[in-house]
Amino acid sequence: MFFVRLSSFQILAANLLFVTHEACPCDARGNFLPPGTPPPPLSDKAPDDWTPYRSQVEFELADYLFMQNKTPAHSIDHLLNIWAASLIQAGSKTTLFSDHRGVYKTIDNTPIGDVKWQSFAVKYTGTIPDEGATPWMADSHDIWFRDPRDVVRNMLANPDYAIEIDLKPYREFATDNDERRWQDFMSGDWAWSQADMIANDPDAHGSTFVPIILGSDKTTVSVATGQNDYYPLYVSIGNVQNNVCRAHRNAVAVIGFLAMPKTTKQHADTADFQNFRRQLFHSSLSFILKSLKPGMTEFEVARFGDGHYRRIIYGLGPYIADYEEQVLLACIVRQWCAKCLSHRENLDEINLCRSRLHTDALIEECDHMTLWNEYGIVGELVPFTNDFPHANIHKLLAPDLLHQIIKGAYKDHLVEWVEKYLLRTHGKSQANVILDDIDRRIAAVPSFPGLRRFPQGRHFKQWTGDDSKALMKVYLPAIEGYVPIDVVRTFRAFLEFCYLVCHNVITEKSLDEIQDALTRFHKYREIFKTTEVVLTFSLPRQHAMSHYVSLIRQFGAPNGLCSSITESKHIKAVKEPWRQPSRYEALGQMLLINQRLDKLAASRVDFRTRGMLSGTCLSSILATLSTTFIYVNADCEDVDEPTAVLAHVQLAQTSRTKRAQSVPALADKLDIPNLADLVRQFLVEQLHPDKDLTEVPSSFMESPCYEGRIRVFNSAVSTFFAPSDLSGLGGMKCEYIRVSPKWRGGHARKDCVFVITDPHAPGMQGMDIARVLTFFSFRLRGGYYPCAVVCWFNRVGEGPDDDTGMWMVKPSSIGIHAHFAVIHVDTIFRSAHLIPVYGTEPLPLPIKFHHVLDIFTLFYVNRYADHHAFEIAS
Repeated sequence: MFFVRLSSFQILAANLLFVTHEACPCDARGNFLPPGTPPPPLSDKAPDDWTPYRSQVEFELADYLFMQNKTPAHSIDHLLNIWAASLIQAGSKTTLFSDHRGVYKTIDNTPIGDVKWQSFAVKYTGTIPDEGATPWMADSHDIWFRDPRDVVRNMLANPDYAIEIDLKPYREFATDNDERRWQDFMSGDWAWSQADMIANDPDAHGSTFVPIILGSDKTTVSVATGQNDYYPLYVSIGNVQNNVCRAHRNAVAVIGFLAMPKTTKQHADTADFQNFRRQLFHSSLSFILKSLKPGMTEFEVARFGDGHYRRIIYGLGPYIADYEEQVLLACIVRQWCAKCLSHRENLDEINLCRSRLHTDALIEECDHMTLWNEYGIVGELVPFTNDFPHANIHKLLAPDLLHQIIKGAYKDHLVEWVEKYLLRTHGKSQANVILDDIDRRIAAVPSFPGLRRFPQGRHFKQWTGDDSKALMKVYLPAIEGYVPIDVVRTFRAFLEFCYLVCHNVITEKSLDEIQDALTRFHKYREIFKTTEVVLTFSLPRQHAMSHYVSLIRQFGAPNGLCSSITESKHIKAVKEPWRQPSRYEALGQMLLINQRLDKLAASRVDFRTRGMLSGTCLSSILATLSTTFIYVNADCEDVDEPTAVLAHVQLAQTSRTKRAQSVPALADKLDIPNLADLVRQFLVEQLHPDKDLTEVPSSFMESPCYEGRIRVFNSAVSTFFAPSDLSGLGGMKCEYIRVSPKWRGGHARKDCVFVITDPHAPGMQGMDIARVLTFFSFRLRGGYYPCAVVCWFNRVGEGPDDDTGMWMVKPSSIGIHAHFAVIHVDTIFRSAHLIPVYGTEPLPLPIKFHHVLDIFTLFYVNRYADHHAFEIAS
């Protein structure tokens, strides 16, 4: 299947009968270049110019100490003192940095990646009464920011993702059926429509549209040492592809720390203070972003990562925010929808979308009380988007998978409703017994690569986004048997909705499946109302699900705009910098740390682009000293590069020397008496893959089993294409398949795997499930055979279970014995996660997670283990 991309400017040129340039390169003055003109060099520096560092060793050391290890100043001094002593003792007349000040000064002298911090102060300017003035009216608030225009231009010029940036909007269709696909931001209709408006201006023809994506969210860095809150503002650009943003490749940058006005409890809830706090937010955003405004109506020239200059036009794009932030941004009342006009008492009623024109008309005609009660509008506020062209805040609010769906609708609603149902149905005492058993079931889920464990179940106080995501993967089988079937079906529909909208690529068929899942969710959740667990489903976070289909059409796949991206940026930009300084005037030190981190990142990109960071620091020095010495780091495997490999499994690099070294010894260890016959059958299949067993020469069939030496391994690495999960830039993900007799010094661990048995059949119809008992390899007749001894499972039924949506399997047997086999590791796709079908009986207390695969006789193939498993286990 092939895909065709159509450019917005191409279509406009055909419709309007004029010739336009499509994000054409130009010179530094904006004059278009002839087609095929090569770009100027990215840098005119010499290939050995490490400025401001004296050598690669200095740069690597500064980068390690400050960025990677986050070494405190006193520890830097101690390390440099030891290092200097060793160099002097070895006869060197020079040392590296003298102390931590030398490290910091050198980083500060970096000429690239530098966007300085600025500040401005704001205070209340309204009428202050002569008597009874509240304290907050006299307070002044400092807002720190960096020029977003300079930050954006640095992103455009970053050669690190020069080939992973879309220069123009596009629409992508499959050539075999004309089915449309949405992936990166520029594949959506919103960017296309913005390009239409740009093309109406002849002076803007040939310009590159640069959508400015913003995000903000309060974060707490410490509760134990007092409530330390910060309010970072982030920026990104819609041209950068989703995989770059999700891989944390500096495509999201902090550009400001907003003010959080506080006052006494007496005045905190007053209308005047609340309106001041909200309007301060909008006024601050408007001031910070003002440098971008001229470039929204007239093009400017910027350099790109490929070396070319291009004309660019800015535009305010989506805003990443949770629901509380969306209420603030849209200037609406809580419990109303920021996207549509549905009444807060009946949010799921189909209604018109909010718009800037409609809101302005209502404010013109209605009093503030009517606006508040009938339309959910705070009439006293003016959104910051009103200061910028073509900006409608209601259209620009991005879908928020993390807070709306995972933490909101799932954890805060559905999981809590199950507990309320059990309490209402069984009473507190029996409900607690059931909830304890559900926790034991969750704790008994077998290990799986990347799966977060819940040793004590789900009862802990501080939930993170990762906790909620992990619970989603294992919760459904744990509650089955204790709740009505419609509750199980509600969870299935909800999970399918979540996993479908998280796909890296979404097609028109996917949109139909998303809508179907949403319809089933709305149908089956009625069980919670009929059992009087809840009185209404008019909940903003659940209601947000109804807007996802249209938002995908507008903005592409939601995983590129999820607030999990800004949440993870909190760690690098706020929380880790806060932990480093002395806490005295912490914000000032955090700003400086962020600036230095940006300079180090820019330096690394610059040096790598000039070919100065190939290999390790040691290999570079050795290569300089001796051209005949070759240093190879055999432990490294780069999976960040694009690749077309669907899946590949490789045995661990080191075998277990204390394990069996022959087939008979391995047979005794595994208690498989016929292992020699299984190895013989494996060899027949490998040496005669195209022949039936009856066609294989009898001389080979009668030959003795392989009697040579074998090497046993405790693990293998599966590398597969999983772009919807957190993965490398090319969409590749690595995971270990474990078969350790004593995992981490304790119990045995024997993982399950998907085995490809019919490469032409789709999904589970072309795969079987097996449990790996051990990996081993041997050589025969010049060939190398990496193998796995497995125990097969049989599929139950012809399709997934109707209620849970998961396939069921049971251990396979031949007579009264388990069904074992020896298979080539190339037939293994990746790890499979099995969860027991617990039934209706409580789980005995002694049973732990490492017992269940040996005890239970019926399992679900967990398609919710991750997004890749959801796609293949259908």
